[in-house]
Amino acid sequence: MSRVFLIASNTTVEPYPVYPLGMAVVASALDRAGHEVRQFDVLAGGGSAKALGEALRAFDPDLVGLSLRNVDNEDSFSGDSGWYLDTARQWVAHLRDTTGAPLVVGGAAFSLMPEEMLTYIGADYGIVGEGERAVCALLNALKSDPPKRGILGETVPLTGDEMPPPLLDATLAAYYLDQSGMLNLQTKRGCPHHCAYCGYPQLEGRRFRTRPPGAVADDLERMVRDHGAQTFFFADGVFNDEDGHYLSVAQEICRRKLSIRWAAYFRPKGLDRGRLELLKRSGLYALELGTDAASDTTLEGLHKEFHFGDVLEVTQACRNAELPCAHFIMFGGPGENDRTIAEGLANIERLGSCLVFAFSGIRILPRTGVHATAIREGILREGDSLLKPVYYFSPMINRESMNAAILKGFNGRRDRIFPPSNMNVWFSVLHRLGQRGICWDQIARYGGARRKQK
Repeated sequence: MSRVFLIASNTTVEPYPVYPLGMAVVASALDRAGHEVRQFDVLAGGGSAKALGEALRAFDPDLVGLSLRNVDNEDSFSGDSGWYLDTARQWVAHLRDTTGAPLVVGGAAFSLMPEEMLTYIGADYGIVGEGERAVCALLNALKSDPPKRGILGETVPLTGDEMPPPLLDATLAAYYLDQSGMLNLQTKRGCPHHCAYCGYPQLEGRRFRTRPPGAVADDLERMVRDHGAQTFFFADGVFNDEDGHYLSVAQEICRRKLSIRWAAYFRPKGLDRGRLELLKRSGLYALELGTDAASDTTLEGLHKEFHFGDVLEVTQACRNAELPCAHFIMFGGPGENDRTIAEGLANIERLGSCLVFAFSGIRILPRTGVHATAIREGILREGDSLLKPVYYFSPMINRESMNAAILKGFNGRRDRIFPPSNMNVWFSVLHRLGQRGICWDQIARYGGARRKQK
């Protein structure tokens, strides 16, 4: 048996604090393998280096694991203030001063650029992809034949049946329920879609690996019973898969009569009123839609595999089912020009009363379609570092003119958010009023579409 100290390094609280689910499932795998695990969350610990040092010395681990959830906040307006790796490097330096245990780093952010990140932050080992098996294998190797420092080999992806339930820390669960009012859970991993900007398929594979609906419901029941949670967010890359696994999860929740509320990320296609009514009976209260672009030209440029007509149909179905929805839309992507900007803003107006969060430019991630486009168009060269944020803007647009057009198109609407940081003003007000959860649904419900009097 080994002693493993796991650290969730995320300190982002916008739009709300999110329970470190990745750390919890790795902790579960280690616990099941007979190891002793201590989970430490930097955010819940108030960002205190002293608290981390004291916890480390008291636990005296054989291995320290550091999870990196995000490289940056993907907002082109934020610059260096939204870049998180300097902070991660500082934590690694502090760990070096506190413990002699080997340090392994993993997490969604790390898996996007593992070699460059490992060099930058200075850890001993790095795990690409899922960590449940890899961390256990590293512990075994450290006892007999310690591997050379560097990136560990990828393991065979877990099947849905093999994915362990998250091992929640009671103190951390209480903190996140107090701060955000909800816990999170995955019903599956992977994504078969080919969105040009997205790194999910690299992280989790290009097919859905679904957990048994009964196992998902078991986790929900446990979180309700052990931690008093009532509101959840399903953190799947896409919740509504075409095979209907998501409907089976909803049916199981209904069968067990779980009295919960939940939201999730949805693809804006194929959600008719019948499906939405089932989801609503199971507790769905709001949908976050990966619309991503606002004209058929720019949707095609992002390889979205649906049209804006599908987006309009889903939005109307949500309205009929009395479910608030929010669209996340990026301007400036491949194919964007003055005509598509104007068309996109007109299409957004057609959506009517719903939330729209708009972004200027697209964060370029390695080995994505947008990355290849940027190289082809001369925006980047092969081998250019993407460790610090680099954004794609179509060469056919003027960035300042595009931003001005978005601001003008959104002027006077409470339910149109641009730039993205503006949403934090709303959220801070709602938090002060005692609201918890995703919060944007409150803007959608109460007069979001009112226009200012001219």
